[in-house]
Amino acid sequence: MNNAQHSELQRLENGVAGLPGISVVDDDESVREAIYDLMDCMGLRTEVFSSAQDFLNSGDLRDTTCLIVDVRMPGMSGLELQSHLNAAGFRIPIIFISAHDDGEAKSRALGAGAIDFLKKPFSEDALLGAIRASLNIEGDVADNLGRKEC
Repeated sequence: MNNAQHSELQRLENGVAGLPGISVVDDDESVREAIYDLMDCMGLRTEVFSSAQDFLNSGDLRDTTCLIVDVRMPGMSGLELQSHLNAAGFRIPIIFISAHDDGEAKSRALGAGAIDFLKKPFSEDALLGAIRASLNIEGDVADNLGRKEC
């Protein structure tokens, strides 16, 4: 392999590794799939988990730059996951999603540092706006964040 080929390979590897890592935790498979498809369309690295415990056991904590999590799930709730991560010193930006209009949960989540709290069904634009905010990306970069044709 010549230097030009090696540089191109390294650029491609760094491009994938350099993308934000989005983790989605929701017990509803259709929600996980829809968010995964949207993130894939945006060119973002995404992992999905059916429970908070699966996420915690995955080893993806350090690679997650944005966490999208359902509030109400069997076992550990999204709020409990947030509390656990905060207590353990993980300051991952969290976007909560919920099918329930729960003002108390929203207040608790945002009070504990969540970036946003979206009620299902939410628009793609609302979710992408929250992701941009969680990654502190603005302007033209935000408009083109990982965008690819789908």
